[in-house]
Amino acid sequence: MDPKRWRLDGQLALVTGGSAGIGRAIARELLGFGADVLIAARDAAALESARAELVEDFPERDIEAFVADVADDEQRRELLDWVEDFGDGSLHILVNNAGGNLNKPATDYTEDEWRQVFEVNLFSAFELSRYAHPLLTRHAASSIVNVGSVSGLTHVRTGAPYGMSKAAMHQMTKNLAVEWAEDGIRVNAVAPWYIRTRRTHDKLADPDYLDEVLLRTPLGRIGEPEEVAAAVAFLCLPAAGYVTGECIAVDGGFLRYGF
Repeated sequence: MDPKRWRLDGQLALVTGGSAGIGRAIARELLGFGADVLIAARDAAALESARAELVEDFPERDIEAFVADVADDEQRRELLDWVEDFGDGSLHILVNNAGGNLNKPATDYTEDEWRQVFEVNLFSAFELSRYAHPLLTRHAASSIVNVGSVSGLTHVRTGAPYGMSKAAMHQMTKNLAVEWAEDGIRVNAVAPWYIRTRRTHDKLADPDYLDEVLLRTPLGRIGEPEEVAAAVAFLCLPAAGYVTGECIAVDGGFLRYGF
């Protein structure tokens, strides 16, 4: 076995939404495999706290942070300009993890509200992927991983716009995987179910709701951010070099539970 197939040494990764939860876990996982990591998020204090923690745990790696709201196109462009100025101006890995939601009945959304869900979850990932394309093509093999959701594959109680945006992200993953294969860019996605994060804490604190979730989850527990991060990291590794256009559910069997 060639150990280099399971390492990311010398590679540079950008993780959006990297200040907490799944994003921070992804950054940590990639660092553990030897990558240098750039993290981006809106909250400057949370972002710096995450960076400081990662620097303490991985002092041998290059770890930088950039404050940006990826729902804003000007800030997306500034983020990619910053990435291009970093090191040799190239990028090996892009993880589109930033996302958000506003959960309402479909008839209660204003147009601005549902469009904002799409802006954060879908349009940001599409535009960042396009802006990153010239940097990713500077290598023979690069990778994009989009953090989707089981809500993009089946109905869950997230509100329609969230599920719609994630379904479109999964389709975007397939389209870009085929279109950019000749450029040496693999494009994959992961689809988490309930993961133990700050965003899910309030919902899962309701014991009745938690029981409902667990009854629909064959493994009988809530997932951890590190478990999503492990799937993302695998898709970035040279060992996954023949995997593209895939969406891996990290869901404890939720999507396979029929009765």
